[in-house]
Amino acid sequence: MKPMQREVLNYIGGEWRRPLSPAGIEVLNPATGELLAVSPQGSAADAEAAVQAASAAFPAWRATPPAERIQYLFRFKQVLEEHFEEVARLITTENGKTLAEARGELRRGIENVEVACGIPTLMQGYNLEDVAGGIDEFMFRQPVGVVAAITPFNFPAMIPLWFLPYAIACGNTFILKPSDRVPLSAARLAELIAETGLPPGVVNIVNGGKVAVDALLDHPEVQAVSFVGSTAVARYVYARASAAGKRVQCQGGAKNHVVVLPDADPETTTQIVADSAYGCAGQRCLAVSVAVTVGEARGWFRESIAAAASSLRIGNGLHADVQMGPVISQASRRRIEDLIAAGIAEGAVAAVDGRGVSVPGLERGSFVGPTVLDGVPAESSLTETEIFGPALSLIHAADLDEAIAVISRNSYGNAASIFTSSGAAARKFRNLVPAGNVGVNIGVAAPMAYFPFSGWKSSFYGVLHAQGRDAVEFYTAEKVVIERWPKYWSRKF
Repeated sequence: MKPMQREVLNYIGGEWRRPLSPAGIEVLNPATGELLAVSPQGSAADAEAAVQAASAAFPAWRATPPAERIQYLFRFKQVLEEHFEEVARLITTENGKTLAEARGELRRGIENVEVACGIPTLMQGYNLEDVAGGIDEFMFRQPVGVVAAITPFNFPAMIPLWFLPYAIACGNTFILKPSDRVPLSAARLAELIAETGLPPGVVNIVNGGKVAVDALLDHPEVQAVSFVGSTAVARYVYARASAAGKRVQCQGGAKNHVVVLPDADPETTTQIVADSAYGCAGQRCLAVSVAVTVGEARGWFRESIAAAASSLRIGNGLHADVQMGPVISQASRRRIEDLIAAGIAEGAVAAVDGRGVSVPGLERGSFVGPTVLDGVPAESSLTETEIFGPALSLIHAADLDEAIAVISRNSYGNAASIFTSSGAAARKFRNLVPAGNVGVNIGVAAPMAYFPFSGWKSSFYGVLHAQGRDAVEFYTAEKVVIERWPKYWSRKF
């Protein structure tokens, strides 16, 4: 595949505009190292233009009936389906995940478009006649105004679609600031939604880095901000945006644990945990990072997961026989390999060591092989570090209570899973484990689009999560109306 070397433009007010800032980072195909594009640095002026376009579009869009607003989403779903394979290949090209994983990502994104098409029902309020003599009370939901989303590199299509459909279906106008590492998928989404005839300014894209982000966080006309990324940046975004009086939802990092009990089915458990740990090269916020084996599960699971990791075929995700692609960049590769080395230095044993992997013909790719670190000490820095790569740590517990205690000590609370044949053990785990997304014999506890993508502790800042009813509440303001009509009440019929 020839390098695209595509110019990264902003989409503002229904037009593609050249950024008002210098060139920023190079966008490279992580499998081949080929140059795809160059992202702009981003500027406050770019952000300002996007906000002004969104603000200008808001009054007319808000006045558009919900039943009419969702017609654009129905058409958006249709064009996404028509261009499904093309968009999936673009995701793989700029992100590196396998084509099967890209298809799964896009399918989850489309599910959110489908759910948002239910806004005429989901956005309904409620009322009560005669709260007092002759007085009625109503609650309406109204859009909040201009809203923004700041999204990461690991799901360049799905995560923008956690926010965009709900925001505009509720009557808001929307600004997307995608990761500057993967701007092309977001641009293609904008091209496709433009095909629906959506009015100019309802959806906008501004590219760049921190300068553009800060301008959106500070802008008085931006009413709400959504963010997905690392915990450190989530904390920053939440603090700065909320200080400016905005409603904010920030999905942060994770250190997801899976507990393997002795009565778990060895073959199925191993396959599911391997898929969770090494799918998308471990670059997802729901990937399992730590497996806690209980009792005699320690022996068989260590051997089986090491065998599964060693057997995975890595390479260019566009090739059908590849099971794991590269990480996003050479800088990420070096960071992950350094963390693996630190874990070994602190006492872990590399049952499988994925450092130094080279794929023939793809020597410029940013590959890290599947890694299994056995016996990671409790005091190791890896217990609190989000590796965000294909490295699975193994630790061991005497019983389920000790395993839950291990998870409870961790500062993150995004997801946790258990593998067992015992309903009693599963019920105890799901009730006590301090995580927002819980799996029972499920390796990646990813909620469907009509459920919130939950997260606890340092994995989430805010109150309302992405997706489903939470999204509708986040993107609407409740207005309560209490009314009396004295002349009407006194009339005789």
